[in-house]
Amino acid sequence: MKRKESKVKHSLLVIYSLWTAFWFISTFLLLYPLMFIFLQKLSWRRYTHRLVRFWGQLFFLFAGLRIQVKHHYKPDRKKVYVFCANHFSYLDIPLMVVIIKNYFSFIGKTEIKKVPLFGYLYARLNILVNRNDRMSRATSLGRSIKALQAKRSIIIFPEGGIVSKEFPIMGKPLMDGAFVMAVQQQVPVVPISFFNNHLLLNDHNFLLRPGVIKVEIHPPVETLGMTNEDVPVLRERVFEMIQNPILAHYGIDAPQ
Repeated sequence: MKRKESKVKHSLLVIYSLWTAFWFISTFLLLYPLMFIFLQKLSWRRYTHRLVRFWGQLFFLFAGLRIQVKHHYKPDRKKVYVFCANHFSYLDIPLMVVIIKNYFSFIGKTEIKKVPLFGYLYARLNILVNRNDRMSRATSLGRSIKALQAKRSIIIFPEGGIVSKEFPIMGKPLMDGAFVMAVQQQVPVVPISFFNNHLLLNDHNFLLRPGVIKVEIHPPVETLGMTNEDVPVLRERVFEMIQNPILAHYGIDAPQ
């Protein structure tokens, strides 16, 4: 009986996942011509950014996924930040697009540019990096600093990808890039905790489950007066601000 119930449940998840995939792709294709046009001039790219956010909002609406954000801090749209979050699921990316209202660039892996249509969009709006290539890492850091100087925030998953082998424990150590650029430009780092995206989207078979997404946006960590010597301390502080609430949510004691 349990086996039969499990098969029925799996079939329903497949149908639900196909439903959400249909809306994800169809709304993208519907909006893509406008996105493409606005990508052609640098001064128009803010409009593309807004369209991408609208696309994300449509996806969560049609998927029936409710987003529950606990704000310890509401980022000022006129300010520049480095946003850092844990990365346990591919659902983290569209979620970040929807919850962050600032104009920003992602730091993302170069492989994404190979995806038809979306790869072109992603590469034009964001900063790509091959984390296994030292030169690519240096180039992406330089481009990120220029983006911050141009009053454009940066979103980065400082674990360096979905690397954890033991969710909900983050991969460690975090990459230095986010903290180096924040210190160099003296901009605040805003830690963000994603609690259950990895339970809603299975990244092995891409089956999506309906549910309530839980997020916390933490107070910013100021970097004024910091130097590169402070990067390790800043990195550890941000790690704890992201990780400890997640551990508490699952009843796991934070390491002393």
